[in-house]
Amino acid sequence: MPRIAYFGPTGTFTEMALARFEDLGAFDAPVERVAAASPPATLQLLRDGEVDAAVVPIESSVEGSVPPTMDALALGPRLQIVAETELDIAFTVVVRSGVTIDTIATIGAYPVAAAQVRQWIGDTLPNATIVAASSNAGAAEDVEAGKVDAGVSTALAGERLGLEVLADGVADFAGARTRFVLVTRPVSVPKRTGRDRTSVILQLPHEPGSLVRAMTEFATRGIDLTRIESRPTRMEYGTYFFHLDCVGHIDDALVAEALKALHRFAQVRFLGSWAAVSEPGVAPVSDDDDAQWLERLRRGEESS
Repeated sequence: MPRIAYFGPTGTFTEMALARFEDLGAFDAPVERVAAASPPATLQLLRDGEVDAAVVPIESSVEGSVPPTMDALALGPRLQIVAETELDIAFTVVVRSGVTIDTIATIGAYPVAAAQVRQWIGDTLPNATIVAASSNAGAAEDVEAGKVDAGVSTALAGERLGLEVLADGVADFAGARTRFVLVTRPVSVPKRTGRDRTSVILQLPHEPGSLVRAMTEFATRGIDLTRIESRPTRMEYGTYFFHLDCVGHIDDALVAEALKALHRFAQVRFLGSWAAVSEPGVAPVSDDDDAQWLERLRRGEESS
């Protein structure tokens, strides 16, 4: 039975994403779910060989990338993303029995969740203090333990702990979604689908123009970059990892060319190529015509 780690505890959106991967047939057999306390801890279980794969959140349509996941992917032995899924995100505010709106002084929320319901809290609970929770399900656990009066959580977590629903479908932004990825130790890249995403992390030479040079490798080949983000290396002041997502697959000739060109002057950590769930952007053009033209030149068949 495959053991799959996820950012827990039970009842988080990440566990729901794991269930979605199971429904989509990502695994060959029923899995054993293994909860971890944070995205880095989830990925560390994979690096340590304690589990066969891991599911972590990577990007929110409201708050952008999930920093703990991005930082954990950049450090330590290389891991690889092999699939993604997306979930609509709206929260359930849970309370203990008998707690009413006018008695709530504290509300627990995972920081990413708090940012997505800040307006609702300000309008509905203007005098409540937000207390950081370890996760969305952790917020429900804090409510059960009496650490906070209410929690920004999930319906599943509240139901499992026997809590009452104060408000459901809470979200400041309609249509909010979060992308989750399935991560393994390095394996053969999934087959190209034509709707793919490729992700790399770059460490660039500390010299003028190195970032422009990296961007140019994509731009001159017509490769659509869908995410560019810098994160500190935490090793030396002024040094950064650059996280780049582009449309296309490592088996697309132009994407492969760009990766090879980057490798000539930068440290490149390949995070994977995999099928994107939503429309990733403008796909790279095929170089078949160019390759055929070049071959005709070699054979002396091209007249102009």
